[in-house]
Amino acid sequence: MTAIIGSQVQIRQRDFKDDTVNAIEVSHLTKHFGQLVALNDVNFSVTKGETFGFLGPNGAGKTTTIRILTGITVPTCGDAKIFGKDIVKETIAARKQMGIVHETSNIYTDLTAWQNLMFTAELYDVRKAEREKRGQDLLELFGLWERREDKTNGFSKGMKRRLTLAMGLINDPRLIFLDEPTSGLDVQSNLIIRDVIRDLNARGVTVFLTTHNIEEANLTCDRVAIINRGMIAAIDSPEKLKKTIQSVQSVEIALDPVPHQWEGLRGIATVSEVRKMGDKFRLITEDPQTVIAGVMAYAERHNTRVIGVNTYGPSLEDVFIKLTGLEIRHHGVKTVD
Repeated sequence: MTAIIGSQVQIRQRDFKDDTVNAIEVSHLTKHFGQLVALNDVNFSVTKGETFGFLGPNGAGKTTTIRILTGITVPTCGDAKIFGKDIVKETIAARKQMGIVHETSNIYTDLTAWQNLMFTAELYDVRKAEREKRGQDLLELFGLWERREDKTNGFSKGMKRRLTLAMGLINDPRLIFLDEPTSGLDVQSNLIIRDVIRDLNARGVTVFLTTHNIEEANLTCDRVAIINRGMIAAIDSPEKLKKTIQSVQSVEIALDPVPHQWEGLRGIATVSEVRKMGDKFRLITEDPQTVIAGVMAYAERHNTRVIGVNTYGPSLEDVFIKLTGLEIRHHGVKTVD
């Protein structure tokens, strides 16, 4: 899938070396819904050609932010600019620079895939010859060309999501907003979309990605902003964010069989926290070597075998949990929500 856009869809190579205006500039952005403060004095910028992740739990303010940046919602106060264009005062000029892929599919189910794509192109005033060529290339890229004449009411969720992304790219945008693009998708659709994001970024297109999928942000983004309760908690590259809690290390173990009293793992020396993650356990510690020895002794006492051991440095998930407090505690054991 690598470089497939460059050869098929003809997304233009962007060159912004002589232009210092950021793709997105947000200053003191605030949004109230009655007594609810959805955004509270939010400030950040996104450079051109960057893949910028907007990470946060549900209700943190991600969707409100993207609705303001795309001109759907007006902020209570503050400013937001797209390539120097004020999104409130110059909405049309700003929107011409962007493509938008919403969390929920915005396709018309009584139209065919081709009709949906051409309708979107017409809204962006894409010339007929160009939209037909790009439309075919995009449908082929997303594996939908053979279904172009089918009405989309029979499409799967993954197919609808891929079509929505094709619609977001039909106008060859300088900036594309992706709101939870891979949420609930099958593996094939997920991989296609992830590869497309990388290709877009390689060609200078700015990508603004909202997600609560920590691994997706870690693999895809140049920088990540973590938002919680309407405020920015941190902004940096994934690796630099991890270094902010460098002392947090962990040992991941798999036991067979899993003992009934596995909560006792909390009692192993230097273990500060236990997280059950599927059929494995993540033991948070500052001394992995001591924990490994303790796990072996624990397994012997409980007549079980250690069938897997891995050690890890701090993860983006650890940063996320530390900054948002998004965890559930059960009997002294934490599980990620």
